[in-house]
Amino acid sequence: MSLIDQFVLFAASLLANAFSALSGGGAGLVQFPLLIFLGLPFGVALATHKVASVALGLGATLRHGKERHLERRFALIILGAGLPGVILGASFILYVPERWATVALGALTMGLGIYSLLKPKLGIEHVPKNREGRALVGGVIGLFIIGVLNGSIASGTGLFLTMWLIHRFGLDYKRAVAYTLVLCGLLWNGTGALVLGLIGKIAWDWMPALLAGSLIGGYIGSHYALKKGNRWIKRAFEIVTIVIGAKLLWG
Repeated sequence: MSLIDQFVLFAASLLANAFSALSGGGAGLVQFPLLIFLGLPFGVALATHKVASVALGLGATLRHGKERHLERRFALIILGAGLPGVILGASFILYVPERWATVALGALTMGLGIYSLLKPKLGIEHVPKNREGRALVGGVIGLFIIGVLNGSIASGTGLFLTMWLIHRFGLDYKRAVAYTLVLCGLLWNGTGALVLGLIGKIAWDWMPALLAGSLIGGYIGSHYALKKGNRWIKRAFEIVTIVIGAKLLWG
């Protein structure tokens, strides 16, 4: 890649990951299509984006780790339920027609934003629920399905985890975004990148700019999310989900 291409990648990655860290997902809306636009095939772009997304999780972890918002037991539940789904999704996505998956994802993503808009109090207060028994089983099934989406689709799937943690488990936006960025961004995406790297190909020469943009953007976005609070994060989430949904449906 030329120096100019590296700079474009870094700038786009920085902005995309800063917004993603602020709203709880969506970096793939900019970063993944850009990789294809600059010449990478779909499968290579997907695997390369997944590796870069790990840096987003690392940047967010460096910032959110200072706040101690994550509960160990609940974090292990999210990992245990989601990681098998990530592996399954990453294993078959290269064989699924791209447009089918994109249209379905676009409709669902836009629905998240509309749902949040219609629920003004959603995610404002932290009221933990559904952590035991049958209620927990239902939540775990949802986490597994979101894991499949995360392993298979690049754009916006962290937003699904953010909303599921709020809707099903009663988290506020600030805590839900923290779980999404640390567990999904760092560990789910890391697993997906490993699987895609084994069965596909990663453009390692594109990585310096992508990793730098993802790491710095993740830290900056997480910092502002913690400073601004739940109502500001809620608005950012709604804007990002509706824009991503529209882009996937009509792009």
